[in-house]
Amino acid sequence: MLIHRLLDAPKNHLKAFAFGGLVAAQLVAGVTMAAHADSGRDGVVKVAGSEAAGLSKALGLPEGARHVSAQQLLKLAESQIGVSENSLGGGTKFHRWYMESPRAQETVARDGGKISDYANAAWCDMFVSWVGSRLGMEDAVGIDAWTVAHAKWFESQGRWGETPRPGAVVFFAWNGSKDVDAIDHVGFVIHGNGDGTIKTVEGNTDNGKVQVRTRSTDQVVGYGYPTYAA
Repeated sequence: MLIHRLLDAPKNHLKAFAFGGLVAAQLVAGVTMAAHADSGRDGVVKVAGSEAAGLSKALGLPEGARHVSAQQLLKLAESQIGVSENSLGGGTKFHRWYMESPRAQETVARDGGKISDYANAAWCDMFVSWVGSRLGMEDAVGIDAWTVAHAKWFESQGRWGETPRPGAVVFFAWNGSKDVDAIDHVGFVIHGNGDGTIKTVEGNTDNGKVQVRTRSTDQVVGYGYPTYAA
């Protein structure tokens, strides 16, 4: 059942959801995304047009994920720090984007349930997917709301391993298991600390926020490696 598979973030319970903000304006590699933008009621900016390569175009980058660096992706991810659930436990731009995306229809067809189930779902993987999509990196980062399926996608691409790298997608199991089917949570690696821990940026953490965290590698199942510019 889809509703069970979506319970894969730190808080293993369903959360009520109400649509809140629009898509925030991003500052990536020092370039403000402004083309074709409309102000929302919460003072942020919604970018019109295709999400697939819109931010890459706004940044003046050639099309294709290979032209985006890990540092640019992390800049975008970290620009979301502080975004949080509303008082009902939902309401993020990440929920709204995923539910409106064609990918939601595909994952419902795969997993069962209905699109509205995502409104009450844990959103750590929606955050990771949103960041990749904003940079036109769907084929490099992947799009999913179920961490287990997302990790298996990286495995199927031959882009899976045990070494933390900046910009890698890191998958956690809180019980310390190294089994992909035990994955609970996902985020991006900022860097390894060289002491058995990694610095990460994650969604749906610290009571439902986007935050930077320090995690033990003992809780890491593995890493998915997007394709970045050199």
